[in-house]
Amino acid sequence: MSANLKFKTTIKCNGCVNTITPVLEKLDCEWSVDLEHQDNILSVKNTDLKAEEIINALESVGYHAELISQ
Repeated sequence: MSANLKFKTTIKCNGCVNTITPVLEKLDCEWSVDLEHQDNILSVKNTDLKAEEIINALESVGYHAELISQ
């Protein structure tokens, strides 16, 4: 079953987005970051990935993410 996941993150700028892009591309998921939102929300759409897999991928390049919605 696929899900849309949302995370509060420490991603703050386009440079951060450039850093996380290769890591998230390896997970083969559709994603976007709302840098205008105060919590810098990462949305991952229609994925079979577990939230923990996305969190671990971000942590591997120095960013924190907390699941806020499934």
